[in-house]
Amino acid sequence: MDGNGRWARRRGLPRTEGHIAGEEALFDVVNGALDIGLRWLTVYAFSTENWRRPPEEVRFLMHFNETLLLRRRDELNAKGVRIRFAGRRDWRVPRRVLRAMEEATSLTEGNRRMTLTLAFNYGGRAEIVDAVRALVSDGVADHKIDERAIRRHLYWPDMPDPDLVIRTSGEYRISNFLLWQLAYSELVFSEVLWPDFRSHHLYEAIAEYQRRHRRYGGVTA
Repeated sequence: MDGNGRWARRRGLPRTEGHIAGEEALFDVVNGALDIGLRWLTVYAFSTENWRRPPEEVRFLMHFNETLLLRRRDELNAKGVRIRFAGRRDWRVPRRVLRAMEEATSLTEGNRRMTLTLAFNYGGRAEIVDAVRALVSDGVADHKIDERAIRRHLYWPDMPDPDLVIRTSGEYRISNFLLWQLAYSELVFSEVLWPDFRSHHLYEAIAEYQRRHRRYGGVTA
C-alpha cells in the first residue's frame, strides 16, 4: 500500500494525512474483495525498514494502526473476516498495539469468509531468518531441511502463496515483501497512489492476472 506520503505532499498536506486517507482505500478494497469471493488478502502495513522514518511519523503510524483496529475489528468480524498479523512482535512495537493485535486476532479467529493478513513490522528476509532460527531451535537435522520444513516455520504456514501481487504508486520492486512466498506470483504494477486505489483497480489487476499464462517453469503445448 504505497504512495500515502506522495499523495499528501501533492495536496500540500502532512504525510500523516496520506495514511489517514489510505484507510478508506483499504476498506474499499476489502469490501470489493469480499464481493467477488476473494478468500485471502495480505497487505503491507508497516515494514521492518519503516522504523527509519521520522520518529513523529512512526509514532503516528503506531497509534493509527492501534485505533484502526479498535474502530474496525467489529465491522470486519461481522463480515466474516479473520484478521491476522505477520511480522516480528518485538520490543519496538508498543505493548498497547500488540494488545490490540491480539484482541483482533482472538475475536475473529473463527471466521473463514476471508483471511486478511496485515504484514506489520514485517520483512521478507526477517521472516526467512526467523524460520531458520526456529528450525535450529527445534533441533531439525540438516538432512531434513527442505522447502516443506522451511514453510512449516514461516509466520503462517497455512497461508497459500499469493497468485497475484499488486504494487501501487508506480514503484517497480517488491520491497522485501513475502520473499519466500512470491516465487511464482504474478506481479502487477499500478501508477495509482494508494489513497486513490479502489476496488475497481483491484478488479483491473485481477483481470490482467487472468490474461496471463502461468507455466511454473514448464512449457505449454
